[in-house]
Amino acid sequence: MVECGDRHKHIYQRAMLIAEQVKVSKGSPLVTCLLEGSRGSGKTALAATVGIDSDFAYVKIISAETMIGLHESTKCAQIIKVFEDAYKSPLSVIVLDDLERLLEYVPIGPRFSNLISQTLLVLLKKLPPKGKKLMVIGTTSEVDFLDSIGFCDTFSITYHLPTLNRNDAKKVLEQLNVFADEDIDSAAEALDNMPIKKLYMLIEMAAQGSQGGSAEAVYSGKEKINISHFFDCLGDVTRLV
Repeated sequence: MVECGDRHKHIYQRAMLIAEQVKVSKGSPLVTCLLEGSRGSGKTALAATVGIDSDFAYVKIISAETMIGLHESTKCAQIIKVFEDAYKSPLSVIVLDDLERLLEYVPIGPRFSNLISQTLLVLLKKLPPKGKKLMVIGTTSEVDFLDSIGFCDTFSITYHLPTLNRNDAKKVLEQLNVFADEDIDSAAEALDNMPIKKLYMLIEMAAQGSQGGSAEAVYSGKEKINISHFFDCLGDVTRLV
């Protein structure tokens, strides 16, 4: 995962401390953590990185993408199965990715699946069997909705994952090495308050060049992104939002 500045690094370090707490604690067999922030801010990537770096024996991501077309009772059965599998391992991490989509949340109404909600609420409070330890990481872009249905209170701790500020963006661009040194500051200034996912999309667009076909040369270091074309792409992305 590309380093996104001190604020993201701090949250990663805190999450890893929680994972260590799960490993060594004799009184906390279940610890839950919620990562909230705007769409594209890197919540899923951070949660997955923590899961991998924790070196736990069992790591599983539950996401709405894997359940498209399934009835809510079938979704509940699949979610329960993941938790039951986790209970068989001495150390496990489960990532509940994009919780509002798992809950089938629709802002008009609002509407959501009460069956899936109740299933998750029970599982988030259920202690693993003796000798087993579990860390659950949830991600959401709709923290106000989760709070309104009492979901946030089920998590031990909540971290806000921010969008990139100018300094964060500069650090990312320096690692990507796709701009000339004299263009990095102006590019980073323009990327202030942008989610990391949108930054990547913008860089991919700009790397193609005005005529297309330049990406390979840019990523191999033979060429750099033209700053004028970058600002043209930025204008397109801004208008699309």
